[in-house]
Amino acid sequence: QVQFVESGGGLVQPGGSLRLSCAASGFSFSTRTMSWYRQAPGKERELVATISSTGGSTDYADSVKGRFTISRDNARNTVYLQMNRLKSEDTAVYYCKARIYGGNYWGQGTQVTVSS
Repeated sequence: QVQFVESGGGLVQPGGSLRLSCAASGFSFSTRTMSWYRQAPGKERELVATISSTGGSTDYADSVKGRFTISRDNARNTVYLQMNRLKSEDTAVYYCKARIYGGNYWGQGTQVTVSS
């Protein structure tokens, strides 16, 4: 059974930092590309960052380039999203995602709120 446990969200002031974690189980984590998405109120879910199975390749949405860093620890079956210099427009529910067996599997989401 594929499962994700996300953590690390919360309330932070503009300019602050947060680190999200997504612990995965139920599939061969080290062979799968992993992604972080986010969905703000009233908006569609959008891709934030992607990391290849080995961690050797990453990609980011233009809106977060230079501020966010995606990484993974295949020994711990965990993917991370380090978010620095946060802005109010980063406020959203953040989800990790993997494409497995031809389908998309999502975490439960963790809320990130950037506000003074």
